[in-house]
Amino acid sequence: MDSIPNSVELRDISYHLHPYTNGRELQDKGPLIIERGEGIYVWDNSGKQYIEAMSGLWSVGVGFSEQRLIDAATRQLSSLPFYHVFSGRAHGPVVDLAEKLLSIAPVPMSKAFFTNSGSEANDTAVKMLWYRANAIGKPEKRKIVSRLRAYHGITAVAASMTGLPINHSSFGLPLEGFIHTGSPHYWRDGEPGESESDFVARRARELEDLIISEGPDTIAAFIGEPVMGAGGVIVPPEGYWAAIQEVLRRYDIMLIADEVICGFGRTGNMFATTTYDLKPDIITLSKQITSSYQPFSALLLSERIFEPIADESNRIGAFGHGFTGGGHPVGAAVALENIRIIEGDGLVENARAMGAYMQNGLAELTGHRLVGEHRGVGLIGALELVADKTTKTGLEKPGAIGAAATGQMLEQGVVSRAMGDALAFCPPLITTRDQIDELMERTATALDRTAESLGL
Repeated sequence: MDSIPNSVELRDISYHLHPYTNGRELQDKGPLIIERGEGIYVWDNSGKQYIEAMSGLWSVGVGFSEQRLIDAATRQLSSLPFYHVFSGRAHGPVVDLAEKLLSIAPVPMSKAFFTNSGSEANDTAVKMLWYRANAIGKPEKRKIVSRLRAYHGITAVAASMTGLPINHSSFGLPLEGFIHTGSPHYWRDGEPGESESDFVARRARELEDLIISEGPDTIAAFIGEPVMGAGGVIVPPEGYWAAIQEVLRRYDIMLIADEVICGFGRTGNMFATTTYDLKPDIITLSKQITSSYQPFSALLLSERIFEPIADESNRIGAFGHGFTGGGHPVGAAVALENIRIIEGDGLVENARAMGAYMQNGLAELTGHRLVGEHRGVGLIGALELVADKTTKTGLEKPGAIGAAATGQMLEQGVVSRAMGDALAFCPPLITTRDQIDELMERTATALDRTAESLGL
């Protein structure tokens, strides 16, 4: 083929299997082509402007036109476009980034390890725990406890920890040794007449019963997002994490804090580990670490994790794990500059202030006939959409209201995301008060039109 015509049909549909997409539906409707971005806005190839209320994929913290990140990448590409960190090699950006991450870590950490995505980071955390279990003479200590509605990625191991049916169906997942306990969603999962504190106590009790049933000596770790993201922006009830951590301490089970979405300011603190007073043994990071200007991720390891791994690698001869692009110099340089921007421009403080303002705006929308619940913290939130507020039910087909609302949001110039019938909001950390007002106005109109279109 001499040339490819500039058409959506030939440029995209013919050659691209899209993730998280109905393949047949895409063939019929075609994709939305995004051509450029500036600040919190993006434009499609027809020139229509959208508020990017999801920061891309929960990730573009500094907005879509930060020249300082472009310059950081360009400088690094001009001096050392690639080098690896295998076999004791290193380069300046990865050394500086490891030091920076350990200096700002929310709890004391010993070492950083670099990967390319949140999925790879969480997958690597499990491999490290298995390696450590053999190192300490407890090879049976391999099981991982996660939660229903959790999202930890899409590799075979990460998807096994994920607690969403769409990530398991037809893949033959989860793998053996990955077990799930209940979600922290009180509004949806609380029993009739059950108080929030009683719900927390029940979830802790269920976790303990699961641990005892499986055998504490067979369980390596519990993994959790401080605030669940793709499962519907589930904010834990007061006292939830304290109760869960008490159970884990009782049975000497490690905690992995999945900060892939929450990290670098999203909840109004640099890390949600601080927001919820977590004491993790491993923290996984990605997305806002580079504002997704480069694929990049990291794990922070406590001394308790690192020391047995180092001893075992000495016994064997090497720690036999790593990725070609892990610790990539361009990604590391961009991550360093991105963290400088977040700190220097006060974006954590902005997320805290503008987050409170956005939460108030979302709370006001709970008066709408379609909105059953508002939830969120900092600059991450969700509206749970229902057909009947009393019974908390949607339409006969789960997710139908959410899908309709997402379409109406696009019509109003807002990129959001429906997770089932939960409509998510995760705008960039740079978002202003006026932009939040604009977002709430467009959302209110979209909700009205959704209700009209569905006859609700």
